[in-house]
Amino acid sequence: MHTITLIATARLGLEMLVKQELLALGFADLQVGNGRVQFPATLADIPRTNLWLRTADRVLLKMGEFTAATFDDLFEQTKMLPWEEWITADGKFTVTATAVKSQLQSERTCQAIVKKAVVERLKTHTHTDWFAETGPSFPIHVSIHHDVALLTLDTSGVGLHKRGYRAEAGEAPLKETLAAALVMLSFWNKERLLLDPLCGSGTILIEAALLGRNIAPGLKRSFAAEQWPVIPAPIWQETRAAAGTAVDPTTPLHLIGYDNDPASITIAQQNAAKAGVGQDIQFAVKDVRDLWIDQQYGVLISNPPYGVRLADQQAMNQIYTAVNKIFRKKTGWSVYILTADPQFPHYFKRAQPDRVRKLYNGNIQVNYYQYYGEKPPELEGKRPSLTGQ
Repeated sequence: MHTITLIATARLGLEMLVKQELLALGFADLQVGNGRVQFPATLADIPRTNLWLRTADRVLLKMGEFTAATFDDLFEQTKMLPWEEWITADGKFTVTATAVKSQLQSERTCQAIVKKAVVERLKTHTHTDWFAETGPSFPIHVSIHHDVALLTLDTSGVGLHKRGYRAEAGEAPLKETLAAALVMLSFWNKERLLLDPLCGSGTILIEAALLGRNIAPGLKRSFAAEQWPVIPAPIWQETRAAAGTAVDPTTPLHLIGYDNDPASITIAQQNAAKAGVGQDIQFAVKDVRDLWIDQQYGVLISNPPYGVRLADQQAMNQIYTAVNKIFRKKTGWSVYILTADPQFPHYFKRAQPDRVRKLYNGNIQVNYYQYYGEKPPELEGKRPSLTGQ
């Protein structure tokens, strides 16, 4: 298969994690930029990256990159790209555009010009003047930064955070890709207890279970490129079959989630079951203020709700105080808290954070406060328990 160039996009702050995932998948010559990792690949890598990347937002196929200081530049150079090698005569090709610090500032005009250029190119190679656009979807992205235009085809379609298991989520839900990143940035492994005492719809624990079971996050969803004739269907079938074979069905996992809202626990249980990890996570209704831990070692990863009103802030203070009370002397616990509230470290008095990562949940800037804790003894491995279960 001939070489192509793929770009895995990511939220700011997660690029190196995506790079690590790609290295683990066997890719090399990785180029890391703001919000993206570019790498050489083959057609067979389009299914593989879409199925396996846990922290990337999308997998894009790079069509071309060039300087475009005028709309004429954008039109002519877009027209020179080999769109006919990918887009079918009945293909549906929508165009989205972003322009930052460039002379071409009108994103709507850029979209229209790229669309027109692609149509003109396809007219020449398909010998038709009319495109019904009733076939497969070929989403085109145009990104113009400092007058350099990057044109790509979106192989994912719906963003990779849409795993297909979460039917419902609360207000400002934690994206699945970010939840996976929180787990992968922690000291958790499948031999350790993982607790989320404010689990909401269960996303962090479900992503941990998928990781612990080695379940490809995209195994239960479809992708735009699955309908592209240029990628033979057997490649997708073989990639999915290989991912199914890679699942670890036997290793016991120690994952526990609590929330004081019964409806959230019900949703979390439904989401976990749909993800195929319903038997791996213990969910129960419990307020964090009523929780006590009798284990000396474990990992806590949680994303408390963001308080904005005074009443919310008072409730958040109570949650922070409870977390401090439980874990202040539990130095064998690694504690990881994602929150937009900069006051959290003032409440958690065990120590200063070992690391604070600036991340983004949607458009909300958040901090990931990381308290590493003591390394557990080598013989740790007994089935953990929490009092009051």
